Amino acid sequence: MHPALAIAAKDVRQRIRDRSAIVLGIVAPLVIAALMSLAFRGAETIHLTVGVVNSDHGAAAAGLLSALRSPGLKDLVTVVPEPSEGSASAAVHAGRAGAAIIIPSGFTNSVSRSRPLPLTTLTNVNNTVAAQITSSIAQSFVAQVNADRLSVATASAAGEPSGSAAAALDKAHLSLPIRTVQSALGAKRLKTISYYGPSMAIFFLLFTISFTARSFFVERDQGNIERMLAAPLRPRSVLLGKVLSAFVFGIVSLSIIAAVTTFAFGADWGNPLAAGLLSLAMVLAVTATTALVIGVAHTQRQAEGISSFAVFGLALLGGNFVFVSVTPPIMQRLALLTPNGWALRGYTDLATTGGGLAIVGLPIAAILVYTLVVATAASVLAPRALTP
Repeated sequence: MHPALAIAAKDVRQRIRDRSAIVLGIVAPLVIAALMSLAFRGAETIHLTVGVVNSDHGAAAAGLLSALRSPGLKDLVTVVPEPSEGSASAAVHAGRAGAAIIIPSGFTNSVSRSRPLPLTTLTNVNNTVAAQITSSIAQSFVAQVNADRLSVATASAAGEPSGSAAAALDKAHLSLPIRTVQSALGAKRLKTISYYGPSMAIFFLLFTISFTARSFFVERDQGNIERMLAAPLRPRSVLLGKVLSAFVFGIVSLSIIAAVTTFAFGADWGNPLAAGLLSLAMVLAVTATTALVIGVAHTQRQAEGISSFAVFGLALLGGNFVFVSVTPPIMQRLALLTPNGWALRGYTDLATTGGGLAIVGLPIAAILVYTLVVATAASVLAPRALTP
């Protein structure tokens, strides 16, 4: 067996015996990915209860109720009648309703006047999503009413008798105006677990940098590295064996997490071949970064500090904690300077488009460029770490 492979096999066996490595590399990312999926599951399927106080019972009020119960809103809104504004306010305050709409008495008759009565929405500061949706629905309906009033005013200005124009408004089928819905061409909805499964797997994969670098310096301080060099081994073989163990552990960790999140939690990692090559590129990037940390650090304490900075710096910039798409533009550009940022972009594209190798070609190329640059620097600096 090649000396580097023998060293890597020895380190892998040690890591398997170390329960903390198993917890950090497999158990922790699975648990946190599942918890984050549960925490954000409500963001995937929004449904709210809206209380309605109908003190008008006219055509305009009937039009609003019809709009709220329309097929387009049935999966989003459940309408609950409330007898009074006080009961509606109590329902919103207690959380039985996400928001409420108050239709004042005489609302229909006021529509044809110059100052129609306003609709009132009751919202809760602790449920901003329900508040925004309800306010949007009410504003859309008011916009429709104003459009109908404008058409009546135009008809009157054109010579239509005012009585017939007002009657036309009273008989108008008031409804929500036509709205547009944005949908990416050929894309599927991204499930939370499909993002945080790969995200947490990569985040804990980054801890391999710290674990391997610390293990290297512990062995060097104990004289194990010196004894290896006393044998007919090239220094680069020792370093290669150390980083190969990180590579093997990274591949095993990502593979297990991908399988468990797919079959147990319903995550979509996309095309298996494309996702596998993307994972391989990411593990190579982490392996190169591990070698660079070993080369830059001079002591175990320095290795721990540098690796911690690298782990959390890459995780924060790459978007392992939040969706990159909701961050400011500057953060989205910075994410593309990190291998994990490109990897998450690739996993997201695979999960939402159903594409194959063509989809991840650019992310893989960007990660390999990062790996080449870092590995080149590591090949120059890392041999210096072989001597205390």
